[in-house]
Formats: sequence, structure tokens, C-alpha cells
Amino acid sequence: MGMDTPKQYLKLCGKCILEYTLEPFCIHEKIDGVVVVLAENDSYWETLPIASNKKIQTTIGGIERCHSVQNGLKILKGIASPNDWVLVHDAARPCLHMDDIDKLIQTMNAQSIGGILAIPVRDTMKRTGTINEVTETVSREGLWHALTPQMFQLSMLDSALEMAISNNVLVTDEAQAIEMTGKRPVLVEGHPDNIKITHKSDLPLAELFLSRREVK
Repeated sequence: MGMDTPKQYLKLCGKCILEYTLEPFCIHEKIDGVVVVLAENDSYWETLPIASNKKIQTTIGGIERCHSVQNGLKILKGIASPNDWVLVHDAARPCLHMDDIDKLIQTMNAQSIGGILAIPVRDTMKRTGTINEVTETVSREGLWHALTPQMFQLSMLDSALEMAISNNVLVTDEAQAIEMTGKRPVLVEGHPDNIKITHKSDLPLAELFLSRREVK
């Protein structure tokens, strides 16, 4: 982002991105608790009103995403059962819809592997070489954009991440770790406005989505 403030603490429509991200999970009746994984020297979290929410616990993250998620799972292993379901969500996705959480939970109740929110690829896909010249047009049939939350049973996800890390594979999402065990997570179509804030240009788009929701 090229900014002094970590992106999850930037403000949109009067609140921090992280507050928007956490609210759906804190108020959802089927979610018993929330673990927020923080950077070791985080000085922002304690200043947020949501930090005092009794549903939230915190822990310190790791070097990569997979290590941070595993640290969060360590907290849950002390309070949850191995077969309890865990939803992992990006801190920088503030536009999640409550009905997408409902849809994901309802779908996972009908099967045992777990799954993720995703949206089908709609654009023509191109593969490039070293200087961004097109080397191939890739069929978009069967291609999806992976979103979060991603939902798996606690023990299954913990074991999958442990296997990936022990094999020096830095998986980029939880589904990839599950796939490495030979299992096939289910894709659940979510809202396309569940964007991940990565660049400065994402900020006004997220603000637009959030402002429309506030009006409703």
C-alpha cells in the first residue's frame, strides 16, 4: 500500500477496515468466538472499540499467512473440539455479507471436507512470459477466484497446515493445504464485492460498497 498505517487500520466511512471485517463474525449467532491474529508490535489494536468485545481473543502472528493461521488455531485448540468448524478470513476484506457466512455454513453442514467462498472467473485469462508478453490464452472454464472465509474442521485444518509447513510449502490459502492432503474443498459462490484491499485504488471501491450497505 505504501502507507505508514497498516491497511487493516485505515479508515473507511468513519471506521477502521478491521472493525468492518470483524463485525459480521462478532454478531453472528452461530459463531461462538473470534481469534484476531496481530503483528508482534501492533500498537493500533487496543485503540479500537471492538478490541473490548468479549467474543474476541488475540494472539501473535507468524512469518507467513500459514504460520499466522496456525497460531490462531493453537488458541482455538484450547477452547474448541477437534471437529468444530473454523472460518478463516482476511483482515483486509471488510465487505463480507452476512448472508455469505450463512450460505457457507449451511453448505458445509451437508458435507465433511469443508469449503471456501469463491466467484467464477468471468474475464478472458492470459498467461505471460518474463516480459509480460502473452504466451497463452487460458480457458476460464472451471476457474474461480478464491475468497474468504474458508471453512474447515479445526483438527483437519491444523493437520493440513502442519504438513504443508513441514514440507516447506508456504500455502497461500487454507484450501491449498487441505488439497495437499488429497481432499477436495467445496466452492460456494459469494458476492463479488467481497474484495481484498491490496492497493490504494481498492480503498474508494470498498468505501463505495460499505456506504451503500450503510444506506440500506
